[in-house]
Amino acid sequence: METGTRLPEVLGTDQNGNTITLEQLKGKKFILYTYPKDNTSGCTAEACSLSEHYSELQALGYSVIGVSKDSAASHQKFIEKYSLPFPLIADTETTLLQNIGAWGEKVFCGKKSIGTLRTTYLVNEDGVIEHIFLPKQIKTKEHASQILKHIRSME
Repeated sequence: METGTRLPEVLGTDQNGNTITLEQLKGKKFILYTYPKDNTSGCTAEACSLSEHYSELQALGYSVIGVSKDSAASHQKFIEKYSLPFPLIADTETTLLQNIGAWGEKVFCGKKSIGTLRTTYLVNEDGVIEHIFLPKQIKTKEHASQILKHIRSME
């Protein structure tokens, strides 16, 4: 995926079994962020960063949706444990992750594997990607601040 590309119509199913579609989000800006795994240090830091700054993001007109290949049950526990105010898509088949280019080869401690590439997409009211934060750009503990800085620079 690249900027100017429209997301797929169906994003996936959240932790409560609700299907999230672009039609439901029409007219709303949102942040779609992909992350490898619930309850890991980096993913928890990123989710908590977004949660702590959620009201600021909302004030600028953005909602937040997270995506990983974890199950709905795992997402429910993650949301409850950290009081996350946004939905998490359970992309267990990696359909959305693959469609948006957030699934592929990565290297951790010199070991190659295939998995979720931590990526964040800023999406406009029509479901079109306006900006992408690539894996090497994302600082998990400061990610919400990175996003806020970018959004404010666009105003």
